[in-house]
Amino acid sequence: MSPEPKSNNIFKVIGASSLGTLIEWYDFYIFGSLAAIIGSQLFPADAGASALINTLAIFAAGFIVRPFGALFFGRLGDLIGRKHTFLLTLVLMGGSTFLIGLIPSYSSIGYAAPLLVLILRLVQGLALGGEYGGAATYVAEHAPANKRGFFTSWIQTTATGGLFLSLGVIVLTKNLLGTEDFASWGWRIPFLLSILLVGVSIYIRMKMHESPMFEKLKSEGKVSKNPLKESFSNKRNFKMVLLALFGATMGQGVIWYTGQFYAQSFLENTCKVDFNDSRYILLWGIAFATPFFVIFGAWSDRVGRKWIMLAGMLLGVIFYRPIYQIFLDDTDVTKVTQQDIMEVSHPIVVRSLINNTADSLITTTSRVTLLSGAAFTKVQSHTKYADPAKGNVVAPDTYKDKILSAGVFWKFVGLIFFQILLVTMVYGPIAAFLVELFPTKIRYTSMSLPYHVGNGVFGGLVPFIATLIASFAGSNPLSGLWYPIGIAALGFLIGAIYLSNKKPDHGEEDQDQIKAS
Repeated sequence: MSPEPKSNNIFKVIGASSLGTLIEWYDFYIFGSLAAIIGSQLFPADAGASALINTLAIFAAGFIVRPFGALFFGRLGDLIGRKHTFLLTLVLMGGSTFLIGLIPSYSSIGYAAPLLVLILRLVQGLALGGEYGGAATYVAEHAPANKRGFFTSWIQTTATGGLFLSLGVIVLTKNLLGTEDFASWGWRIPFLLSILLVGVSIYIRMKMHESPMFEKLKSEGKVSKNPLKESFSNKRNFKMVLLALFGATMGQGVIWYTGQFYAQSFLENTCKVDFNDSRYILLWGIAFATPFFVIFGAWSDRVGRKWIMLAGMLLGVIFYRPIYQIFLDDTDVTKVTQQDIMEVSHPIVVRSLINNTADSLITTTSRVTLLSGAAFTKVQSHTKYADPAKGNVVAPDTYKDKILSAGVFWKFVGLIFFQILLVTMVYGPIAAFLVELFPTKIRYTSMSLPYHVGNGVFGGLVPFIATLIASFAGSNPLSGLWYPIGIAALGFLIGAIYLSNKKPDHGEEDQDQIKAS
């Protein structure tokens, strides 16, 4: 008779799994949250906008390799167990993040700097590809069958929680050090701190037992000998993988990364909102919306997963452009009149020679404070040629470091909250949905691939692709939104046609989520 597998208290399971996964998301996202500053460190000083785009490309590289991590570590998890596999992913993620904080800048080692960061970013992506599937599977296999949505939704809070933690640490560090020191070397601190967080999580996870479902399979000699073959050569399982990708995780991924990552990038880089303001807006939005992961996860246990997830996609398709138009309109300081201005600081004039010629670039910077409490920096520049016949060339005025009035600030918090609410609708039930599609012996492998292709490739590329589209000459700043809107609309249509909303029967094998034709 086989011995009974050791059991874990479900709340300890959730705590241990969530803490480790939250730390991995923190490690993964601090890079994106600091893209503008990191770009200035990794590339030449005269790289301009290409530094940000190249840095976002390095950021995106971590997403692109996530499916490969899902295949490698998913197979490993189905062969040797969930616990040891996501212990390994935690070590790899933490070590890579720590090392990114130690990489010298471009001024010290040239293009070796972005190359080394790219390599470490790829390791991060591979590790995260194995982490999420393991944590979600581990929790689901401990949870009561009729409460999978509720219990796995706690794992779903960790991605947004990791982003919240990364933003909080970044803002705190910047405020303690000051803008100049933070931009020079203080940006490394959030990366270096991760090693302490990872150490605590490893200690906690080491004390946990293996999943009881996997232990039962192992004791009965039913562990899959080739999880990859069983997942993808079996026609029925492969059909489930494709349905999960194109009917659920693809649309869910772009909703997640638009509502949180692209939103912050758009506010900071397109609207030119102040560094702290853009992050405080996101922090408040995350804080208000995070409980809804659990609410929608629990609700999906009662009404099914399908329409909750698809409603989140459809609302994104409908409301993204109006929301981002408001962001643009409410930060357009060219509409400011003299009657709106309370104070203008004494201008700072800087004159610099152009390429060692007698021609010079003259830049005038002043800080404008409005009666509403808003403020911004106005930069005027013109080129003065040594040859009087050429005259002067005046560049358009630019505006940056915009502090929002209290009313606009809280309006933006509300708009970010709404976007993250859509994230909770698509993301809260997704772990339970994926777990229930596949049988235990190939679950880790089978669910990890569609999740990480949908989130890592379709979703993770949102900031890069949207920024790239919007950077094309003559592009409307909102043009980048067509990418997430198009993907979400396609995901909604496929899911609406092919997904079933049958409540799970909670059997051991996966249920058929594809409608009978």
